[in-house]
Formats: sequence, C-alpha cells, structure tokens
Amino acid sequence: MESYYRYSVSTFILLCLCVFTIPVVFLNYDHFNPFMNFSNPTLESPGPKFELQRLIVSTSDQIRAVGTSGSTYDHQHLNRNTTRETKKLSKEQMLEQGLARARASIRSAAIARIVRMASFMNDNDVLVGDVYRNPSTFYQSYVEMERRFKVYVYTEGELPIVHDGPCKNIYTIEGRFIHEMEHGAKRFRTNDPQRAHVYFMPFSVAWMVKYIYTPLSFDITPLKHFVSDYVKVISTKYPFWNRTHGADHFMLACHDWVNFSFPGPHASQGNSLLYNNSIRVLCNANISEGFNPQKDVSLPEISLIGGYLSPKLIHPPPPNASRPYFAFFAGGLHGPIRPYLLQHWKGRDNDMQVYEYLPKNKDYYSYMLESKFCLCPSGYEVASPRIVEAIYSGCVPVILSDNYVLPFSDVLRWEAFSVQVETTKIPRLKEILSAIPEEKYRKLQEGVIVVRRHFMLNQPPKRFDVFHMILHSIWVRRINARPNSNRS
Repeated sequence: MESYYRYSVSTFILLCLCVFTIPVVFLNYDHFNPFMNFSNPTLESPGPKFELQRLIVSTSDQIRAVGTSGSTYDHQHLNRNTTRETKKLSKEQMLEQGLARARASIRSAAIARIVRMASFMNDNDVLVGDVYRNPSTFYQSYVEMERRFKVYVYTEGELPIVHDGPCKNIYTIEGRFIHEMEHGAKRFRTNDPQRAHVYFMPFSVAWMVKYIYTPLSFDITPLKHFVSDYVKVISTKYPFWNRTHGADHFMLACHDWVNFSFPGPHASQGNSLLYNNSIRVLCNANISEGFNPQKDVSLPEISLIGGYLSPKLIHPPPPNASRPYFAFFAGGLHGPIRPYLLQHWKGRDNDMQVYEYLPKNKDYYSYMLESKFCLCPSGYEVASPRIVEAIYSGCVPVILSDNYVLPFSDVLRWEAFSVQVETTKIPRLKEILSAIPEEKYRKLQEGVIVVRRHFMLNQPPKRFDVFHMILHSIWVRRINARPNSNRS
C-alpha cells in the first residue's frame, strides 16, 4: 500500500499571479523544495527561515483563494454541495475536506493581506510589527488551528518513560509539553483517533537517558530499541501508522541525544519511518544532523530550574532602562563554538563581559537584564536556553551557531529581534555589534518585547504562547501535506 503525503507548487503559482496587485511578503523561497514528499524526504540547500504562506500548498482537491480562476472547488461550490456530500464522506475524507477549507482561508489571508489585517485588528491578540513574516496569514492559520486541529495521544506505554518528562531542568519544555497534552489541551486533544489530524507518541528521550542508558557507555542502543518497540506496538494495534507510514505522527524531544551530539546512532532512528517521515519536534534543529525543516519542527530550549521562571525575569525593565553592559555571556566550554568565543573575548575587553563561569558575587540574570546584547553560542547542540532567557530579559540575542533552524521561523522574522553572526566572524564580534545604529538597536529590542509572549511557558497555556506556537508549527506541517488519493 503506497501512502504518503505530497507537496504541490500551486500556491506559488497562485501568489505569483497576484504579485502585481497585492503586496505579499516573499523571502527565502530559494531554500524551500516544493516537490518534497514525506515518504522520501530530501533536503537541498536548506535555510533557517520558512514562511507560513510558502508552506500552505494546494492539493488535488484544492480550494483556490477568492478571486482566482481555474479551481477544482471554490468556496461557493464547496458550500453548495457540503450538505449533499457530507453523508457520503468517511471520517478521513471529512478531515481532509476541513483541512482544504483551512488552506483556502489561509491562502485568502496571504493574498488579501490588508483586508485580513483590518478584520483582526479588533481582536485582543493583535499581531502586528516587523517581527512577523505575514501577520494576517499567521493569525488566520492560528484561528483555523483553534477551530479544527485535533491531536490523538497514544495511551500505550508506562511511566516514567512514557506519559511523563522533566519539568524542572534544562529539558523543561519536553516534560511540560507532554504533561499539557496528557492532562490539558482540551481544545486540541481528542479521544477518538478517527477524528485526529496527527498522533502524538508521548515518550520522553530525556527520561530514556535517565532510566535505561548506562552512564558513560555512549551506547544508546537501548534507546533505539525502546523507540522501535513503541512504534511496533502502536502500528500493530492501530491502523494509523501504517496508513501514512508515520507521516501524520509526531514525537517531541529536547535531549541532546535525540540527534548526533555524542558517538552513536540517532535515537529517533530506532525506526526509519519515524526518522524519515514523521514530524520530529526537536531542540537540536541542526540541518547538518538530519533535521528537515520541511517536516520537522524546531523546539525552543527552555530551562526552568525548580520548575519556575526566575522572579527577576517575570517583569523585565522597560525599553528605555539603562543597560550598562554592551554584551554578555557566561557558560561552560561545551562544543566547538564556546571555546572559540572565550579564546577571543574572555577577559579581553570590558565592553564584552565574557566568562566561563561567573564569580560567586555575580548574578547571571542581573547581567542579562543589564546588557544590550546577550551572546548565545551553541553548546553540544545548536539550541541554547540563553536565547529564550535573553528574550525574557529584554536583551537582544546574538545567535552564534551553525546550521541551526531557529524556532517558529515559518512565522517569525528573527532578523527583526536578534542578531545572527557567523561563527567564523567571532573575532570581529564587537566590531559587528558596534556597527549597529542606535535606532536599529531600539527596533531590535522592541521586537524582543513583542515576541516574548511566543516563548512564555504558561500554566495553564495562553493564546499564542510557546505551547500553542509548538502546536501551530505541527499544524502547519500537517496542512501542508495530504494523503494520496488512491489510499486504501
């Protein structure tokens, strides 16, 4: 049975026809491969940024945006026949029809951008500013997600490795997401797998490392076996994995070993279909280590020691507050980039407050709150909790990383609230940052304040916070794909 998801380029053609009459943001399209399919994904010249409107593609039963011609179904035709055809549709077909409606609505927002902007300005959750690639498209996609998106959480597996995860350490985001999907998320979770758009495998790689890995052995074969056995159980008991070869399934992990940070195979390669087809939500979003941004999701790394945000970061100082330090970093010599950073800047310049470890009379978060730029070099993996901590602090993040796909890049313009510096240019770091005009710096800092809400880990979750942003990233990848029509 051949069954997988396919991409189409119809939206690109559609938007190009309208480019002379309606302004639409087109950025970094060169890195998007519209012919990629989930059964045999390839990654050619990937880039760190992917626009939402580029991910919303047409299908063989497409519903074109309003005002275009040549559609197989348009809104009027679909609405006219919905009552008559609903009784003939299977649950799966009804799900796909709902996704087709969502795609049409989002494409309309991408094209009729000004109209959509006016339509949601009355909402309390206004999305405006340079930090968004296309705020109207993002907003419409988010609304469609709230309206339709359903996740089935597999009940198979036992505690603590399944249905649980860390909530009070550097891998907090892994445990908090699992807990929310297990015990909250009433709007999105369904107990009927026939109504689900995606299927969540709630195992914790961090807890696998804690409970079944032998310390210092560097052998993660037990982790691979666990993943392989889990997929075998759900694929034997249910039809959903085999139906799509796992393409509508997702896992989430923030531990270094989900990819190739240490000698040994990828933990997610315990099943080849999981590695190649499924949506992998990973902190280690490294394209040089198999991360595929066209199907995988970059997960922000959030460290909450003790399970709570530091009181100092709850209410950061206003934008006009004094920040006496120009740039700041403190951290261990993990990975290849940090030693290079410390080699050039540790103790060499008073403007560049770079430490391996802070003296006991110094406070880490106080430094971030009083610094203009917060340096965020990769450690063993590309992600760093400093990026989110900088955003919490109102400090402009300086990304020092290679091959890192930044979180939520399909909707956020990271260049509007951060500075990305090639690691080879670390010796010129002060020169590069000093060359940023004050006016531009103020805009970057304003952008940091705007995006802060999207990285907040709330309990319970709030609209547009990090939990919902993760779900939205998964939603985008699901509506960007469709089962083959000859599926049986």
